[in-house]
Amino acid sequence: MSEPNIVVHVYGVSDVGRTREHNEDAFMVADLDKAQPLTFPAEQTQVPGEHGTLFMVADGMGGAAAGEIASSMAVDVILSELRGKWSSGPGTDPKVFAVTLHDATEVANDRIHEYASEHPENRGMGTTATVAGILGDTLYIAQVGDSRAYLMRQSKVRQLTKDQSLMQRLIEAGEITAEEAEVSERRNIILQALGPESAIKVDITHQQLRRGDVLVLCSDGLSGVVRGHEIGRVARESSDLVSLCKQLIDLANESGGPDNITVVAARFEGEGLDAPSANDEVGHQTFAVGETTPVTPHPRLETPAPNTPPDELTDVLASAPPAADLAAFPSLQPTGVRRALTPADIEAAKAALEAANASPRPKGRKRRAAVLIIAVAAIAVLVFGLVAYLKAK
Repeated sequence: MSEPNIVVHVYGVSDVGRTREHNEDAFMVADLDKAQPLTFPAEQTQVPGEHGTLFMVADGMGGAAAGEIASSMAVDVILSELRGKWSSGPGTDPKVFAVTLHDATEVANDRIHEYASEHPENRGMGTTATVAGILGDTLYIAQVGDSRAYLMRQSKVRQLTKDQSLMQRLIEAGEITAEEAEVSERRNIILQALGPESAIKVDITHQQLRRGDVLVLCSDGLSGVVRGHEIGRVARESSDLVSLCKQLIDLANESGGPDNITVVAARFEGEGLDAPSANDEVGHQTFAVGETTPVTPHPRLETPAPNTPPDELTDVLASAPPAADLAAFPSLQPTGVRRALTPADIEAAKAALEAANASPRPKGRKRRAAVLIIAVAAIAVLVFGLVAYLKAK
C-alpha cells in the first residue's frame, strides 16, 4: 500500500519596492526529486516525492549589482549542491537531509566569498538565506541572516527562524525588549550573511507540519515593515496564495517600500499530515545532528544556548562581521537595510553608554555597561585594523 499523500500548494513573487532601483532579492522553489526549480505564472500544486521540496529566500547586499549577484549565486549553488548530494541518493534519512542543507549553505558561502575575493569591486558582497525543505511531514530550515520563516496554524502565526542580528542577541541577553528593538536605529545590523566572511554558523531547525499549515518565507523588505501578527492576519483572510503574497507586498509598499520585497507562501494538505492539535509545539526548534550520522565527514553543528547570559555581550558584538572601508570601495555604499557594524555604530554606542552612565543605574546594569564598553572597544580595534589593511592593499 502506498504512503498517504502530502500535497503542497505554493506561490512565490518578488517586488523591487518603492525606493530601490533594482532587485537584489532572489527566491526559489524546487522539486528535489527532479532538482528543478518551479516557475510561477500561477499558484503551483505538487506532491513531494521521497526527496522532498525546497523553498528558499535570499536577500542580497553590497552595493551596485553585488547584492543581486550574491543572492542569485546562493539559490543556484544551494540547488546545485542538493542536486549532486541529495537528489541522486535514496533520500529518506532526515539527519542526512538536515546536514545536506547545512553543507549546501556553507558551500554557497564559500563560493560567494571566493567570488568577492576575485572581484575587488564586489568586496563585501553578501546575502541572507532562509533555506527550508520539506521531507515527509517535517520542515527543516537552514538559516543565515535575517530573512524569516513564519508558520500559521489554526489562525495563530509563529516565527520559525531567529534573526542573526545584533538586536536579536540583545533581546536574548535581556538588554532590550522586542518593542525597543523594532524602533532601534541599529535594527538593521546583522551578525552573519553568506559571503562577507570565510566561515559561518548555520542555524538548523525543524518543525513538524500539520494539515492546513501555511508557511511564509520572506525577506526583511516585508518583515522589517510589516509585523508578524499582520502577516498572520493576511494569511488567515486570503482565499489563495497568490492573493496572500500580493497583499503582503502591497502592505510593505504602503509602509514606504524601503527595500526589495520577496514572499514565498506554501499551504500543506493531504492525508499524509495529521490534523493540528492544542499540544503542538510551533516555533524555533533546534534540530540536533550527531557526529554518528552516516554522511560525508563534517564538523559537528554547534548551536548557541537558547538564553545568552547578559555578560556574554562581548562575544555577541565580536561575532559581527566588520564593515569594509567605504571610502576605499565606493561601490560598497549600502543599498539595502542590512549591514555590518561600522565605526559610526561604534561611536553611537559609546555616546549612548556615556549618557546612560551619567545617571544612577542598578549595579547589574553597570556591570553590563562595563562589559559592553569593553566589547565596543574590542570591535573598534578589529574594524579599524581591517580598514588599515584594506587601505594598505
